[in-house]
Amino acid sequence: MTQTGRTGPGRSGPAGGRNRGPRRFGQGGRPGRAAEHSDDRTVLYGWHPVAEALRNPSRQHLRLLATENGAHRLAEEIGDLPLAPQIVRADEISRLLEPDSVHQGLYLESEPLAGPTLETLSEHALVLALDQITDPHNVGAIVRTAAAFGVEAIVTTARHSPSVTGVLAKAASGGLEHVPFLIVRNLAEALIELGERGFRRVGLDSEGEADLSDVPVARPTILVLGAEGKGLRQRTRDCCDVVARLDMPGAIKSLNVSNAAAIALYALSGRRERG
Repeated sequence: MTQTGRTGPGRSGPAGGRNRGPRRFGQGGRPGRAAEHSDDRTVLYGWHPVAEALRNPSRQHLRLLATENGAHRLAEEIGDLPLAPQIVRADEISRLLEPDSVHQGLYLESEPLAGPTLETLSEHALVLALDQITDPHNVGAIVRTAAAFGVEAIVTTARHSPSVTGVLAKAASGGLEHVPFLIVRNLAEALIELGERGFRRVGLDSEGEADLSDVPVARPTILVLGAEGKGLRQRTRDCCDVVARLDMPGAIKSLNVSNAAAIALYALSGRRERG
């Protein structure tokens, strides 16, 4: 348990090449219904997720839908785009998404970004691991915080975790372009392997034996967060070198997992490395 719950995250043209301007539906047909989650593409909507993805040269894009205003803003703030937006009405984008999704007139489908492997993580890495955190809003907020603190990667499992697309991407507010996901089959085995590579494995739990502020800072480090309510699973706890808590002076001791992640990352990144 982190300091949360009890503790208290056919293609439409070539991806390469530069297109010179937007085109309207009518010449190429109306947009088809698109699922917000897909194994073979990433769905992004809203200004920050779409703009950051378009600025990312590592992204391979499939199609971009925009309202007149959305396309105008892209042209003003980004300039030359990797693909031309297809101009649509706002309601046409809304129909592709879950109800009440705030798309700001922008919708982008891209290939998923390639992630690192356990072997390619650097010797000075700060990494996050998510132990069955399933809420895409929380995971998205964690991604955004991770990008702010220079986290190298987020380790999670293929099962019991949200798709890296749609709602998660919107909550991440562009953070997906800066913090890759490293998907593993078994989190405990991944933690064991990283321990063998010299990573300090720090679990976050309200009942941890150490105050996080007293945990020596060292790199590489992996900070392990558990799901709200359930927290860290026992097997995950057993694979950590230390399980730490956030000592808070106020009456409320429970934090949302994304807030706990932000405080913990600040604590770990704001001190000099020692011992």
